[in-house]
This record gives sequence, structure tokens and C-alpha cells, in this order.
Amino acid sequence: MVYLEQVPSPALRSWVHSLWYCHAPKMPRGRERVLPNGCMQIILNLSREYLTDCGEDGTAHEKHSRGILVGVRDRYQVIDTSDMEESAGVVIRPGGFTGLFRERADLLFQRVIALEDIWYEPLVFDYLGEALTPLQKLTCLDKLLAGLVGKKSRRSEITDHALYLLRVKRLSIAECARSIGLSERWLSQLFREEVGASPKLWARIQRFQTVTRAVHTGVGIPWVELALECGYYDQSHFANDFRAFSGLDVSAYSKHVNRWQNHVTLGC
Repeated sequence: MVYLEQVPSPALRSWVHSLWYCHAPKMPRGRERVLPNGCMQIILNLSREYLTDCGEDGTAHEKHSRGILVGVRDRYQVIDTSDMEESAGVVIRPGGFTGLFRERADLLFQRVIALEDIWYEPLVFDYLGEALTPLQKLTCLDKLLAGLVGKKSRRSEITDHALYLLRVKRLSIAECARSIGLSERWLSQLFREEVGASPKLWARIQRFQTVTRAVHTGVGIPWVELALECGYYDQSHFANDFRAFSGLDVSAYSKHVNRWQNHVTLGC
């Protein structure tokens, strides 16, 4: 398997977290859960004309376009590992979608749409196909995305400050709104439009991600201590939230650690 992850060019760093490329021609066909992380993502299949649409039970229902945009989710999504034969993608920063596509992020909540419905670039697969190396493919994708960013585009300072207060300071929504000087209602509306989920849900996803990161890196912290450290008020709250997002309990997740923190083999 070849996997490459790249930091975007300076023109894109306000909007894009990372670009990635995967080439796994010998990977056995199977299903994986992809856990929610609070980001929107572009996924491109470079080896065939479609991506597989899987249900939560792992059954293939129909075919997606070969290029899709995935909105923020509050539950895991199932993918077909055969789609990883050769693929590329873009992880969009929270609050970055509107700067790239001039659309409200909350309209894509829990949705998967064809990329051409939001970004009409008919030659994107031709350009990537002509690039010879993984690095060249990501550089090409970076340049195409950079063309979407207008010279006057800038991120919302309010949204950025709210993201910081929720993720780093771990303030409540009420505390966050008071700090910014907005009502909770207006802050929630702005946050949903810019980030794609309510601030409460997004904060819960970040807390869940803190747990999975600790487990994935093998940090030997007892569950009770880990729950309190991550901001859960008791172990039951911790367990319920983890299962709501992943469909698993944390011990089952820890036994099936994948190469990637947010990928879990289906059937575990």
C-alpha cells in the first residue's frame, strides 16, 4: 500500500486541512467503518468510474459518482475497501467549505453528493490521471482547488474563535456565546451554516475524537480516568457517546485498531 498525506499550499491552508492519496491494489475486498471527525471531505476514485454506496450493515446498495463530497456526520459511515485501489481526497477544515464553494455547510449535513453538483471541473480526473506520481497528483489537486479561492475570501473570525473555544478551551455553548458576545441562538445558526453541524454536536465529536486518538496511540489510561480527562461527567456518558458515534464500545474499538484512527474493520 502507498499512502501519502500532504499539507495544502499556503493559498488553501485556511480552508483545507490536508490532501491524501492512497494506492492499495492488493487490498482484500471488505468493509470498514469510517468514524465521524467533524470535517467535510472530498473523495475521488481514480481507478474506476464509481464509489460504492454501502449501508450500515455493509451491503452495497448502489453506486455513487466517482467523485463525491461528504458532509459532516454524527455517525460512522461504511465504505468498501475496494474503492481504495487508487483514490485521493481532501479533508476540509471546519468552516472551510463556505470559503471554497460559497454554500452553506449545514445543507450537506449527513449527506453525500456528487462532486460535480457543487464543483463543476469536468477535467479533474483527466488532470489527475496524467500526473505520474502520487505527489504530482496531489500537487495537481491542490492547484485545482486553489482556483476556487477568491483573493478576498477570508474565514469568519467569529466561527474561528468559537472553534477554538469549543475545542481548546472546552467551554460550554453558553460560555462560548458569552465570550463572543452573541446569543446562543445566533451563534448556533452561524456555526451550523459555516461548519455543518451545531456547536453542541461538533464539540461532542471532538471529545469523541480525543478518546479515539488516545486509544489508537496506545496510551494506557484506565477508561474512567480517560472519560473524565476528555470531559465526560461519568463513565456511562462516555460509553453512550462512544457507541452513538462508532456503533462500538471502546474496548471493541481498541481490539481492532487500524492503520488509521478513524477506520475500523466491519464485523468487529
